[in-house]
Amino acid sequence: MSSSATPTARRQRLGAELRKLRERAGITATEAARLLGGNQARISNIEAGRYGVSAERVRTLSCHYACSDHELINALAAMTGDRTRGWWEEYRGILPAPLLDLAEIEHHAHGLRAAVTIHVPGLLQTAEYAREVFRQDVPELSPPDIEHRISFRIKRQAVLFRESPTPHQGVVHEAALRMQFGGPKVTHKQLQHLLDMGERDHITLRVIPFSSGALAGSGQSIYYFHGPVPQLDTVNLDQSHGPVFLDAEAQLEKYRVLLGRMEATALDPEASRDFIHNIARDL
Repeated sequence: MSSSATPTARRQRLGAELRKLRERAGITATEAARLLGGNQARISNIEAGRYGVSAERVRTLSCHYACSDHELINALAAMTGDRTRGWWEEYRGILPAPLLDLAEIEHHAHGLRAAVTIHVPGLLQTAEYAREVFRQDVPELSPPDIEHRISFRIKRQAVLFRESPTPHQGVVHEAALRMQFGGPKVTHKQLQHLLDMGERDHITLRVIPFSSGALAGSGQSIYYFHGPVPQLDTVNLDQSHGPVFLDAEAQLEKYRVLLGRMEATALDPEASRDFIHNIARDL
């Protein structure tokens, strides 16, 4: 069992899920430790993500916790297999830790959904557009910080270009398409990039026009990451102070409903493509 001073988001999520199973079973950390032949601190460290845990121990704990959801158990056991640090680790100490967590969660996601009203989804942004977005941060970022964030964002986009690219469903409000970050030239290039990306089989892009009126979820940027099973999904709310991650069952259900309503309000992909093309043509 290895320890980590900076536990990865994946290890923290595994620990949190094991804690949920233990608490649902009504077993204390001390009792769980006794079942493993250790002490309470050991269980606490596993659940906090400070200690790694083997697939065998995950299955043993799940058995003690009377968990009968075999798909969930297999998914949790699979989370123990990859102990390597990802490319995002080169940014540790340079960018805020939650951004590194975002890249890790994104890297392992089985599917991505995004719904935005002000910005184009991050994974679909051009470097020039992203630079203008980062220039609006408060407090103001230094030029080197902006360039670090741009390179980090571009590397995150690799999930859309790898051999088995991650499916991406994006809903973009008309407001985001008309916000001219960097002026008409940068905006036109960004809109053309959206049209090009929308041609890829694994990317679905839909637009909510102003004419749709009020809608649920407006005013926030929602990113939804599908895990191997629904219990391991994650929501990321893109806040001004950084990403906020949610994974409680009630929270996941809330944002599934919100995203479903926003997707139902949006134009279909073909009509959305025509809509984006018309905005780009008028710039």
